[in-house]
Amino acid sequence: MNRIKEASKRFACAAALAIACAGAGAQVSAPPAPRPLDRIVAVVNDEAISESELQARLRFAQAQLRRQKINLPPDAVLRRQVLERMIVDRAQLQLARESGVRVDDATVNATVARMAEQNGMSPQQFSERLSKEGISLARFRADVRDDIVITRLRDREVDSRVQISEGEIDNFLAEQAGVTAGSVEYNLAQILLRVPDNASTERIEATRRQAEDLMAQLRSGADFARLAASNSASSEALSGGSLGWRTAERLPTLFLQAIKDLTPGQLAPLVRSPGGFHILKLVGRRDATEGRLATGPVEQTRARHILLRVSELTPEADVRRRLLDLRERVVKGGQDFGQLARLHSLDSTATRGGDLGWVYPGDTVPEFERAMALLKPGEVSQPVQSPFGWHLIQVLERRTDESPIERNRLAARQALRERKGEEAYLEWIRQLRDRTYVEYRLDDA
Repeated sequence: MNRIKEASKRFACAAALAIACAGAGAQVSAPPAPRPLDRIVAVVNDEAISESELQARLRFAQAQLRRQKINLPPDAVLRRQVLERMIVDRAQLQLARESGVRVDDATVNATVARMAEQNGMSPQQFSERLSKEGISLARFRADVRDDIVITRLRDREVDSRVQISEGEIDNFLAEQAGVTAGSVEYNLAQILLRVPDNASTERIEATRRQAEDLMAQLRSGADFARLAASNSASSEALSGGSLGWRTAERLPTLFLQAIKDLTPGQLAPLVRSPGGFHILKLVGRRDATEGRLATGPVEQTRARHILLRVSELTPEADVRRRLLDLRERVVKGGQDFGQLARLHSLDSTATRGGDLGWVYPGDTVPEFERAMALLKPGEVSQPVQSPFGWHLIQVLERRTDESPIERNRLAARQALRERKGEEAYLEWIRQLRDRTYVEYRLDDA
């Protein structure tokens, strides 16, 4: 706590100095305009969250909700909600720092550039758009870095520890054998009311009553997204609680059991998990046969690629020009594609000449897969843009896998890992939050 005491002293000294200077200045000239003091709104373990940090995140949350056309909750409610999300994030970032998780500037640059591209903007336009919403590019980059750090921490602390047995895979494949043709995806939204570890019976019952009150409001026509933004403790709260489209195997078992017989628009019965109480709404249901387990011959493609990324030093026009030059050297100059990939590609496959090995349908992002499907063996594509950057693709050969047993087992393992990983992450977050020391300094907290 020493660091917090020192910070508090610095804020107090700053206030005293400002008063003294103002008083002295009044004798010779008009006093300067008062400047707001950046106060501490919460303490997380031994770190402070300042009012300016909270205001920056609050502006971002408000902009995010407006973009999604979600009615804003009352200011005080949204402030508390954003602050709680900051507390959970700060606890994860502290653990990441202690564990040595780092993210370099190149990764942040590539992520911000991709986000600008996905919004149909140049990096400059994206920066200007953020500025109009009251968000500095430096603050946005810091938030992006934190998000990546948290993702890597989750991968190390949770996802990498999820174990899938061969027996579980066998059972999963047996379950899937007869449902491929009628498989569905569910579009869900949730409101999570968290229950602390070792909570008293009275605390649990109070949280249950709060959940039942929210369900009553929803049945009376209240807006789900607005209530989620106001009350949910889940990471998607400021997206209106939307979990998006998920296949059955990507949903926690408790969720699937609660919503499988619902029709779109209905609420599920209140779900109790180790993490708290979940209010679930089925937003939509659709056919999801694409990407299911293969039951017949599947065509595989062996391909390699060269990946270049847009950056401040290499704008998009330069990247395309460089790729067209490399293509010319292969197609007309007879140079080896693999050797050029080793020299120029920014992908981890560069050391093996850009070779992706044998890929199945769905293994690559749609933009890459569409371009690859149009190539004959030996052909080289024009520059292709994907979320990862710009590619040159060369198809080496194709084959038909008559009995993709191993492919199905890999798909089953991944589906089970996603399902168990989500459940494990919710429990891990709950435990991390419960062992985090938090002191609130907000007047209305």
